[in-house]
Amino acid sequence: MASLDSVSIAILLGAVLVMAGILSSLLALRFGAPLLLVFLLVGMLAGDSGPGHIEFDDVRTTYLVGSVALALILFDGGLRTRVQIIRAVLAPSMMLATIGVLLTALITAPVAKYALDLNWAEGLLVGAVVASTDAAAVFLLVHAQGLRLRPRVGATLEAESGSNDPFAVFLTLMLVEFISAGQSTGAHVLLEFLREAVLGAVVGIIGGRLVVLALNRVALPQGLHAPFVTTAALVVFGAAQIGHASGYLAVYLAGIVIGNRPTRAHNSVVTFLDAATWLAQIVMFVLLGLLVEPHRLASSAGPAIIVALVLMLLARPIAVFLCLAPFRFAWREKVFIAWTGLRGAVAIFLASIPMLVGLSKAYLYFDVAFVVVIISLLLQGWTLAAAARRLHVALPRTDRGPRRVELDLPGQLEQQLVGYAVRPKSLFFRRGLIPSWSKPTLVIRNENILSPGEADPIAPGDYIYLLAPPEKAESLDRFFVDMQPSSAPDPHLLGDFMVSGEHTLAELAEIYGVRIGDDEAKLTLADYFDVHLDHAPKEGATVALDTIVLVARNISGGRVNVVGLRLPEDEDEKAPLTRPERVKRRLAEWWSQVAGI
Repeated sequence: MASLDSVSIAILLGAVLVMAGILSSLLALRFGAPLLLVFLLVGMLAGDSGPGHIEFDDVRTTYLVGSVALALILFDGGLRTRVQIIRAVLAPSMMLATIGVLLTALITAPVAKYALDLNWAEGLLVGAVVASTDAAAVFLLVHAQGLRLRPRVGATLEAESGSNDPFAVFLTLMLVEFISAGQSTGAHVLLEFLREAVLGAVVGIIGGRLVVLALNRVALPQGLHAPFVTTAALVVFGAAQIGHASGYLAVYLAGIVIGNRPTRAHNSVVTFLDAATWLAQIVMFVLLGLLVEPHRLASSAGPAIIVALVLMLLARPIAVFLCLAPFRFAWREKVFIAWTGLRGAVAIFLASIPMLVGLSKAYLYFDVAFVVVIISLLLQGWTLAAAARRLHVALPRTDRGPRRVELDLPGQLEQQLVGYAVRPKSLFFRRGLIPSWSKPTLVIRNENILSPGEADPIAPGDYIYLLAPPEKAESLDRFFVDMQPSSAPDPHLLGDFMVSGEHTLAELAEIYGVRIGDDEAKLTLADYFDVHLDHAPKEGATVALDTIVLVARNISGGRVNVVGLRLPEDEDEKAPLTRPERVKRRLAEWWSQVAGI
């Protein structure tokens, strides 16, 4: 019975620790503290050297939990990644994720060698362990502090963070193998990297497409779709790892494939994975905190601080500036990307690999990684918002979006039922606008269910439900938030191929002879963009109107303020694509065909 009691006590203590981590997140969000730091501190306080006095030194269990957690985090990141968003920044983000990680490790290695009294291979291992960034911490802090990053900067960080972990894991494993076996060549390392990357990509794409096929063809009971996708992600990860491919790359690509294809129960899958990744991160962070022994950190704290400062102030900035040199990034954007290289759970997880295989000085790597993570979170984490505003890469804050209710409809994949509360200052209520690809289906007013016809006119406080394609559902948000005041241009601006967004289609048809429907005559050009665009209008956005193309030239208050006209004769004057542009287009087409996106 004593053994059964010990199991029950372990379950109780584990649940209490996880609950403490969850509740501590509320305090962290309130004061802007990085959550990873809070979870690590919870583990340290519960450990043998803290008031909890829990003895825990099971590195194998920690590595197992960390592998599963990291696989789920990468899969969830891929699932939320929109290909059309990262496509424009794919080249710079891949440079940062591969060459950037390698440069960071190489620049950090000499400092680690001399500061920690290591040989060159061991110094390079320290650099590899701390070389990758932790995007989960970055974007959690951005969200908690109400920041909106410029799209190009945010997309670059998102794509880099999802793809640099596999390379950091590969580099760490290669160095651990070299140190333990004592022999390896550059050709061997290169071939291993290419094999793992190619096989990982193949397994990830095929696995993702098989999961999509199973989701849409197999009639699973209600509620089992999300657990099926989660376990399928771990199957993809495990299969790739057993086949000596990069499981982390495979699971990330599988998430991208699944997230960019129409699937059944997409919303429940995303919600379930959000909770699963949160739980996985909390458990992993607490276990890593339990492994830390504060009294052991004292001997390596000084050199570890030097490594952390060189990493943040020298290695990461040099790597970022060199990798982004071929691309047209402003210096402010490069500085911010360099500063957002937060180190997190991945660094401590990678530092547990030498402990698992029993390398000499294994605990030194772990302690150094822990100190680097703590300093990075304290110094970079708390200054992230200030850096974004000072470097002008943060867009103005907007009001919180509407509370959107999503329901998956059984038996179909192309439509989703989305609900909103109607606000008195919303674009929908003020202008009566709704995109052409959505269809109102019902209205709830005073707890009564009405058809759109019965509820006409819609009143503030009503809840309206619309059918929309899943990939466009989020674009409906802008019709149900409060309209921002716009500065209207000169109302006489009509002609010479520049038009005020407040002019109607009827006025445009009278001047330029375009054909419009009777139901569109009263729409303004700004309304026409809102109705026909799949996303919020941006400068350069285009929509077709009969034989001409309307181009958004200026945006004010979230709406098109000035419109340019591209007349039919302008089409023949387009400059031919350059050779790099043709290669880029062909690669994008090939990727879409292979991944099925």
